[in-house]
This record gives sequence, C-alpha cells and structure tokens, in this order.
Amino acid sequence: MSEGVKRSSSNGFEKPLTTEHQQEKVNEVKRLVGPLPEKLSIYCSDASIERHLRARNWNVKKALKMLKETLKWRVAYKPEEIRWEEIAHEAHTGKIYRSSYVDKHGRTVLVMRPSCQNSKSIKGQIKYLVYCMENAILNLPPDQEQMVWLIDFSGFNLSHISLKVTRETAHVLQDHYPERLGLAILYNPPKFFEPFWMVAKAFLEPKTYNKVKFVYSDEINTMKIVEDLFDMDYLEAAFGGKDSVGFDITKYAERMKEDDKRMPSFWTRASSPSAAPQPDLASATLDSLNLDSNSDASDDDKTEGSMPYGIDSDTVFTDENTLVIDGGKKESESESEDPHRTDVKPDDKAHA
Repeated sequence: MSEGVKRSSSNGFEKPLTTEHQQEKVNEVKRLVGPLPEKLSIYCSDASIERHLRARNWNVKKALKMLKETLKWRVAYKPEEIRWEEIAHEAHTGKIYRSSYVDKHGRTVLVMRPSCQNSKSIKGQIKYLVYCMENAILNLPPDQEQMVWLIDFSGFNLSHISLKVTRETAHVLQDHYPERLGLAILYNPPKFFEPFWMVAKAFLEPKTYNKVKFVYSDEINTMKIVEDLFDMDYLEAAFGGKDSVGFDITKYAERMKEDDKRMPSFWTRASSPSAAPQPDLASATLDSLNLDSNSDASDDDKTEGSMPYGIDSDTVFTDENTLVIDGGKKESESESEDPHRTDVKPDDKAHA
C-alpha cells in the first residue's frame, strides 16, 4: 500500500500512517460495508478501498460514505456493461480515446480533445466518458492503478465549454473514480484558460493540482515533462512525438470491440484473486444491501479533484452568475508489436 497521511487534531500537521494502520482502516471499511454480490465485492478490493480512503484523507466514515455512493451508482448505472455499439456515435471525432501507447511507467493514456465535441446530449457524453474510464482501467497493468490524461487544446475556444457537462463530468470523476488520475497534461492551452485554472487551484489540495501540468510546444522546459514521461518515437505528433498516424475511428472501433469481449471476465472472481469470498447474494436487490450513506459523513469533505477537459473542481462552477462560460446558452439533453503498445491481454490486474 502507498503511504497515507492523517491530520492531527492537536497541531494541524499531517503525519504518516503505518502500513499496518492503513490495513486496519481498509479492514474496517470492508467490515462496515458488509456482504455484497460478486461484482460489487470484486470492486471492493483492498486497493479500491484504499483509493477511497486516500481520497478522503484516511477518514473511515467519509470514505465509507463515498464508497457506498459509488456502489449504488454502479448498481444503477452498470458502467461495466456499456458496450461500443451504445456509444460509438460519440467517439467518431476522437474527442476522447485510449491511445495505443503507454507512458514510461506503463500507465494507460487517455487523449482528450475538447474542440472535437460532436454531441449536445449530456447523457451521451457522460456515458461515453464512463466507457472510456472503464476501458482505461481494464487496460492498466497489474502494478498500476492510475492513468495519464493528455488534453489537446488545439482549436479550443470558450464555445467548447459547457457548464452542465463540466459539472456532471466533475461529479462522476470525483465521486466514482477516486485516485485514478496519475497526471494530467494540458497541451497548449490558450492564455484565456489560465485565469480559470488559477481560480480552481485555490480550492484544490496540493496532491491534486500538483498532478496537472501545463505544457507548451514552444517552451523547452515544459516540453521536458512530456519527453521525460513518454518515448517520443511512439507519442503522436500532436503532442510533439514522432507518430504521425493519428486517430483512426475504424481501427479504434476494432480495438474497443475486442476489449468489450474481455470486460465480463474482468468482473468475475476468477480474475480477481484478491477479492474476499462473499455469501451468494446474486438475487439481492439494491434496497436490500447495506448501502445507506446518509448518516455516514458530512457533505463538506474534499476529494481528489477531477479535470474534465482540463477543468477541475465543481466549486469553480457553482455560481453561474460568476462563471457562465457557455455564454448563457443552455444545452439540450437530448500496429506492429512493441513494448509501448497496449493491445495486450493482462491476466491479472487491480480492479476499479
């Protein structure tokens, strides 16, 4: 387990938690959650519980509330059952996709291009984002639990930002995918974006905003961030790399369909040896599970911020009179083998 921290009430300083203390907290959360059906028990691996605890600064009550809300969301939304055919229309412009390369640590890379937005359906956009997150997690190697985001701001302007989509995106990523972001690179963001980021940064914890890096193609010192993180021979040219192939929807669709075939086995106990055996609750209903989180913790807790299309923290967008960034308009709801390619089939990996 990674090192945790706990804030002392006596002096306000943070002190490290021992590995034993971390495991005690994981075990306590597991005990409080109680028996779960197979998919949910697989989700509640030690690694997953630890991520929720880290997101809540190792506060058991707050982490428990967060975890229960995510379990209820997964039962209702069924993110692991979304398939390519359901969201393919959202993917055609390449606004979000899992790259065919990984970083030097083997982490999955999601490429995001907000200027390529092709849909006005908030539900459709969020469903596609969730599909991409689940797919990125599916393709993480066993020794990694975080991903990298490459956000390309080419062609970006204020009309590409939707207040509603940003809020919903922040909600999903912050509340249901805690500690999944390893690093976010904002590539060539326009100057008018920086004030928005400075406002957001004031409401974020250092561990969150330190993961966000501004990179400019004409600044050698910032480009070094990319060069240190990626093998430039495999990085696509849009981010300063040497791969000029770019996004191909036909080839991408084939990759996603193959991944869809792997998803069911990912959510079985056979692929998750760390999942603790649970009673047979296959017929359990959502109401029958112990997932009431109303009294677990207060709502004033802070989690790792999300960065939907490079913008973090729903706090920034709470006051519509202060930041109406969509101009007041309302949206309707309506491959050769090499070590850097990720089209592999790992047999065992940490679950979501």
